[in-house]
Amino acid sequence: MASILLPTTARPLRIGTRASPLALAQANMAAAALVKAHALAPGALEIVPMTATGDRIQDRALAEVGGKALWTRELDAALDAGDIDIAVHSLKDVETVRDARFALGAMLERADPRDRLVVRNDVEAASVVDLPHGARLGTSSPRRAAQVKRLRPDLVTTLLRGNVQTRLAKLEAGDVDATLLAAAGLDRLGMQDVGSGQAIDLLLPAASQGAIGIECRADDAATFALLKAIDHAPTHRAVAAERALLAALGGDCRSPVAAHAHWREDGSLRLDAEIYSEDGAEHVAGHALIAGEGDAAALADRLLGEAPEAVRRLFTV
Repeated sequence: MASILLPTTARPLRIGTRASPLALAQANMAAAALVKAHALAPGALEIVPMTATGDRIQDRALAEVGGKALWTRELDAALDAGDIDIAVHSLKDVETVRDARFALGAMLERADPRDRLVVRNDVEAASVVDLPHGARLGTSSPRRAAQVKRLRPDLVTTLLRGNVQTRLAKLEAGDVDATLLAAAGLDRLGMQDVGSGQAIDLLLPAASQGAIGIECRADDAATFALLKAIDHAPTHRAVAAERALLAALGGDCRSPVAAHAHWREDGSLRLDAEIYSEDGAEHVAGHALIAGEGDAAALADRLLGEAPEAVRRLFTV
């Protein structure tokens, strides 16, 4: 079998990843895709796990301590220093505007983008709307909190952070009655039977949910070319539209926004988006067909133009 080597060394291609079980599963998916696309020997790749700041801080909301950069800081530093050659990310956790030193070379085919409702053993509910009156739902997502409060103002949302296993343990310990987790993450951990999928028209997902992105250094043309061979173009185009919408909206980790682009049977790409006030009481929804680079930004402008002040003030560019 062929072996992949960096241009000037005999070492394997180093794949940087967060050290959580889900992140490692996703890094192994990226490695498997590279092995298949390039007929590589297993020793041609090395997975390099590292603990992100966001994994160490679990008692505060991300917006209070640095936002999405807490998930990428360590990987960015290692990639820039040449300690790793590529970095594998859950794109939902990656800043919308990235440093020009890095290039997004590939996205793997998107998995199920929906949320799943997971309830404590003594709670019966298959949907957010079925939860008992006054139930406590744990989440660290402003989007999920706003959506839940809009559907069920009686529910109490409380901060719940940590990796999937940590959150499930807190749920069973009685810290909360229910939580929402990404279906894609559960599936990648072999937890296909955990939780109940929530319809997209009930809970529109976060932008990029279910998508894995793989970055390299922008000046590393050889590695970028290797990544392009495993890029899933339909996913890349759809997720790029969602991220373009986020960029045009502005805002930060406190800004409740949902966006999902999907391919229709006629071959067109439709982008659905919603923006909310923090308490979910106010919101604006819209959609657009994405045919050109400016279409997602135009949808963002339309949503902001229609939004009441309680929503618009959370999305200042």
